[in-house]
Amino acid sequence: MIPNARPQDAYPDTIEPRNPVQETTTSGRRSTGPMPVSIRPATLESPKVWLRDVSLSYKTESGSRLLALDQIDLKVRQGEFLCIVGPSGCGKSTLLHLIAALQKPTAGSIMVDDENVTAPGTDRIMIFQEHGLFPWLTVGQNVEFGMKMKGLSKAEREEKIRYYLRLVHLSQFKDRRPHQLSGGMRQRVALARALATEPAVLLMDEPFAALDAQTRDLLHDELERIWAETGRTIIFVTHNVREAVRLGNRVVLFTFRPGRVKQEFTVDLPRPRHLEEVDVARTAREILDSLREEINKSLEAEYGYEKGL
Repeated sequence: MIPNARPQDAYPDTIEPRNPVQETTTSGRRSTGPMPVSIRPATLESPKVWLRDVSLSYKTESGSRLLALDQIDLKVRQGEFLCIVGPSGCGKSTLLHLIAALQKPTAGSIMVDDENVTAPGTDRIMIFQEHGLFPWLTVGQNVEFGMKMKGLSKAEREEKIRYYLRLVHLSQFKDRRPHQLSGGMRQRVALARALATEPAVLLMDEPFAALDAQTRDLLHDELERIWAETGRTIIFVTHNVREAVRLGNRVVLFTFRPGRVKQEFTVDLPRPRHLEEVDVARTAREILDSLREEINKSLEAEYGYEKGL
């Protein structure tokens, strides 16, 4: 076991405010502007998001039940950047849907700020692999959309549009349509739209998977900067283990179906990180070694491959 990635089963009681990536820290920061202004300790008793013995099963066409998620018990700290990895079909994306209340668990409960999640809300916003922008609206109008739904005044909306477009470096594109932007720029608009509603939790479902490597690397830098400046709690699903190490404070590894938490790794590498760094690659290799068994199970189930292939 290398020192930079290790299973974690307890929360720290204190925070070192100048370094949010060490094992003994959390980023419990809340901000009214571009820089964090306060830090609040997180404890075992006060996770931002708490999944308590969450299970989900489906009824198949044959009438049998398929267990997708099984007794997930997971706590996410205030301001944490949590990444979830696992083989295809393990329920990673489904977990985000449950937190967003787009689906309901078969058993267990989900809590945000000690309150049960029973319906979708603007405190939990999802960003998908497809940006989902409205093509008939301008960039500014797309960012404004969620704020209109919340009933914010026009003056408030205009102020936040300016702020969040500056945050993602798209101020000069406010009056453009989505089709006039590159794929990476459209994802930045989607991020600004999500942030403009000021959610407590940002749920990201492989948002960079369809982008080219150069654009993805740039967006990694942007997302890390925005996370540091806003103090948002982020739960990020990815198939890319190195991406998880690049971005996360902690990486949670899921088993193949039914999805369970197999192992958790704290990533205490200094920031900013880069995908090509030796320590990032070494940490990703350790996580991938644990993931490989689950990938093989996935291949066996889907294609009948033998173990070790």
